[in-house]
Amino acid sequence: MNVLRTKSVERSIADTEEPEHRLKKNLTALDLTVFGVGVIIGAGIFVYTGQVAASNAGPAIAISFAIAGLACALAALCYAEFASTVPVAGSAYTFSYATFGELVAWIIGWDLALEFTVGAAALSVGFSGYLQAVLEGTPFAIPDQIASVESGVVNLPAIVISLLVMVVLIGGVKLSSRINQVVVAIKLAVVAIVIVMGIGYVKLSNYTPFIPESKPPASEGGGDFWSSTLISSIFGLEPAVYGVAGVVAGASIVFFAFIGFDVVATTAEETKNPQRNVPIGILSSLAIVTGLYIAVSLIITGMQSYDEIDPTDAAPLATAFDAVGQDWIGDVIAIGACIGLTVVVMILMMGQTRVAFAMARDGLLPPVLSKVHPTYGTPYVITIIAGVGVAVMSGFVPFATLGHLVSIGTLFAFVLVSIGVVVLRRTRPDLPRAFRAPAVTLVATLSVLLCGYLMLNLTGETWVRFGVWMLIGVVVYFAYGVRRSNLAREESGEKAVPGR
Repeated sequence: MNVLRTKSVERSIADTEEPEHRLKKNLTALDLTVFGVGVIIGAGIFVYTGQVAASNAGPAIAISFAIAGLACALAALCYAEFASTVPVAGSAYTFSYATFGELVAWIIGWDLALEFTVGAAALSVGFSGYLQAVLEGTPFAIPDQIASVESGVVNLPAIVISLLVMVVLIGGVKLSSRINQVVVAIKLAVVAIVIVMGIGYVKLSNYTPFIPESKPPASEGGGDFWSSTLISSIFGLEPAVYGVAGVVAGASIVFFAFIGFDVVATTAEETKNPQRNVPIGILSSLAIVTGLYIAVSLIITGMQSYDEIDPTDAAPLATAFDAVGQDWIGDVIAIGACIGLTVVVMILMMGQTRVAFAMARDGLLPPVLSKVHPTYGTPYVITIIAGVGVAVMSGFVPFATLGHLVSIGTLFAFVLVSIGVVVLRRTRPDLPRAFRAPAVTLVATLSVLLCGYLMLNLTGETWVRFGVWMLIGVVVYFAYGVRRSNLAREESGEKAVPGR
């Protein structure tokens, strides 16, 4: 039983040409950039900006975004090289299969399932929060019982939007791209409104102190393992919020806001000239949103003192304008955010379906999941399963729990990709690379160290949930994939499954 068997890059590329599993190549560099911007500008800027400022970093949330953006930039360079070398659906899963072997590839694929599925669910919950802000005070106001799991029984709007997005994705990736382009324009307009209209209400006194003095958590039991950061528990540090530690912990949380550019890598197989267009899409989308995040966070914390922001507010950007008497701007922002978050759900769900599609095509998941719709050219079976899963999760799990799980899953994926790009440079120096990360060893090392440190600044509760999920994944692999993968069948001399 060889769990470290690798699938060559050449074979991964050749598999994309099989008729039963061939995806249509429709996407351009512009499509990918818009996809990246579309998914990155989401709950991170519309929800976490207020929540993390209030609970962790104060006005220094701008620094938190900068730290998280730096970690993403380092990982993005590694992703861009990998995606230009291995232009195949599956993102970090496919990259790991070519470098570390099957077991590690399975682990990262299972991890990506956590990142994208839980991320889509979190964004569905974020959409629900802004929808409630839009409908509040109208005859269509959503009753508390079906508005959220915190105040009621189920989050019905989140379930509905998840299922609608599923239908759109089955209709085809180009349709999804066109819808995304329109909605991204709306989201950028909303961000512009926040910056342009909000700057006139900024009070410099709200920036003092820029990094609030460190203090113990306000909640009872804040010093236990579950609610403390892992680094505090390991080194016996007193748990605290604000201060430098709060800013770094805030970076670990707002890292959730940057997930998206790795989704671009999952669409490589559906991209025209992926060796050129995928790196452009990844790097350009990340550069655009990092600047916007920092600007918006400075505006919001300048308009409203961080200690007056409600950390449980699901629509903090709209609330900030309500607080200065500009309710109409708050309403416009709420409507734009509501529309914008819909597309983020769509792109994250698409990322999950492409990873699972690649795993099924390799035999690590049941082959039925890699079936492509004869008309739309999309992996419709796994799209239906993912859509239902996201709907259930978003309907019954709180936003904060989902967001923390996405952050740790994304950071773990970044660590493996950063290591993998160096491994592939040394094991396969002959491969053509349309994009080469500069000073790759240094970039990859810094990426691993920074992403690893951010992971340590997540809570013990998040680590335990992540560990349980990964343990389940290992059990599933040894119960199914280790004997049924295409490489395992070939090793045993078993006849290949038709269509693989």
